[in-house]
Amino acid sequence: MSKNKLPLYAIVELLMRLAGIDPQIGNYKNHSERGDNVLVETTNGTIQLSRSLVLSQFHKPEDIEKRDLESLASRFRMKLSRANR
Repeated sequence: MSKNKLPLYAIVELLMRLAGIDPQIGNYKNHSERGDNVLVETTNGTIQLSRSLVLSQFHKPEDIEKRDLESLASRFRMKLSRANR
């Protein structure tokens, strides 16, 4: 893993954990990194992760508590359907 690049599979693993809390989150499509923020696009919307959370998932996923994942899942944003535009 390069110094500035985050491991994709850690992002995907986080999404899988979050989808266990909220199945509407969907599957990974893409992500972009801006400083300490990682904006993740899923099949159903977007969610913003912190770089430190992704690195925690990579190095010590057991340190991420369920309540932190629940809080994060609550910030998921569904994309608008074409019918609502």
